[in-house]
Amino acid sequence: MPVAYLCDFDGTVSPEDIGAAFVRRFSSVPEAPRRALLARWLAGEVGHRELTALECEGLAVGEAEARAFALGFRLDPHFAPFVREARGRGDAVMVVSEGFDFYIEDQLARAGLADLPWASNRARFEGGGVRPEFPWSEDGCGRCGNCKAQHVRRYRALGFHTVLVGDGLSDRCGARAADAVLARGGLLAWCRAEGLPARPFESFRDVADYARQRAAAAVPRREPR
Repeated sequence: MPVAYLCDFDGTVSPEDIGAAFVRRFSSVPEAPRRALLARWLAGEVGHRELTALECEGLAVGEAEARAFALGFRLDPHFAPFVREARGRGDAVMVVSEGFDFYIEDQLARAGLADLPWASNRARFEGGGVRPEFPWSEDGCGRCGNCKAQHVRRYRALGFHTVLVGDGLSDRCGARAADAVLARGGLLAWCRAEGLPARPFESFRDVADYARQRAAAAVPRREPR
């Protein structure tokens, strides 16, 4: 059975959270209110879609400056080799992100992965600010800007064994829907607290090791939780 690796971007494919750094750099909102909003998000009082929309209200930046800033960050150096090796085996790799299209597109292109499929929120640069769009929001839920569970379900329906690779709160729904989870940071702690099996990883070198071990094994699906 072919495997589909659905990889979070900020904090996972990119070791640093580019989206969070982007907000810190270009927001006109003082730090204290921004931290209060993040605390509400972490407490589950607001969803990620609402968080993104509220954060964008305070952004003052043009597209060229935003793209230049985001290119100051680097991807995990093991990510591109992992992608090429996995695709060479016939497996699928997709980036699924609650971040923005412009920096994911630029980062993947610089890494030689312009043809890698990805899904994220969109940033529309208008009048010196940013207007977010959410083309992958799940109808009837609306908490996430980009519903990662729907991408997992799509690959499952195509006959793939699905692996969610992530690090944070926005990966939880995708982790519940996937056949297997590779996690670090907050996602790993949450999986352990929820009793959801998850394999720890530190970098995409570990993900590549897992993929090699998995390649020759027939691992059964588990029922999503």
